[in-house]
Amino acid sequence: MREGSQPEARAGSDRERLMRSGADLDKRYPVALALYAVLAALVWFTMGEGKVLVVGKPVELRLVPLIIIGGLALRTVLARHAEKIRRSGDEGGDKTP
Repeated sequence: MREGSQPEARAGSDRERLMRSGADLDKRYPVALALYAVLAALVWFTMGEGKVLVVGKPVELRLVPLIIIGGLALRTVLARHAEKIRRSGDEGGDKTP
């Protein structure tokens, strides 16, 4: 039997992989938010000032992609906070009597 096929060996490597991915998230987080800001600025300055009817009310056309970009940025922020909570839970939960 190969060493990597044992459940205990896989559980340890999965935990190490998750810890590495958390560190990678911390490194990529500021870059992701900066790219969202650049993308929002490009949308703001390149889209025209047209209006579209949403539920019978006129809304600026450039607000639609900005709302989508804002939702993606919010999802990124929430993913980072969730990963921090998972990592803090793993550090305290590894103790076995």
